[in-house]
Amino acid sequence: MFTIKSQKGFTLIEMMIVLLIISVLVLIAIPNVTKHSSTIDQKGCEAFIKMAQGQLQAYLLDHKDPINDISVLVTNGYLPDNKCPDGTSVAIEDGKVVAAPNAGNGNN
Repeated sequence: MFTIKSQKGFTLIEMMIVLLIISVLVLIAIPNVTKHSSTIDQKGCEAFIKMAQGQLQAYLLDHKDPINDISVLVTNGYLPDNKCPDGTSVAIEDGKVVAAPNAGNGNN
């Protein structure tokens, strides 16, 4: 006697519906991530400037000698680089670390 066993699994329609749902979610998520990229870069630069300001204060405490050039902090190991994570250069003006004017974003 011939019997048919019940087969378990997904049909092609069910798999296509799941792929459609995943595709819609991806299409929604990607623009939101790229939209916030510039905000992330800006916050990263603000954090780097605050860290560099702290390192400037540490240098002043260690050496008791005011400086006007950020490269002194890099040379002495207080900072790894004189640029924000987004490539914007930083400088020292009036004893404060600021984003360098007219420095662009490092793509020059």
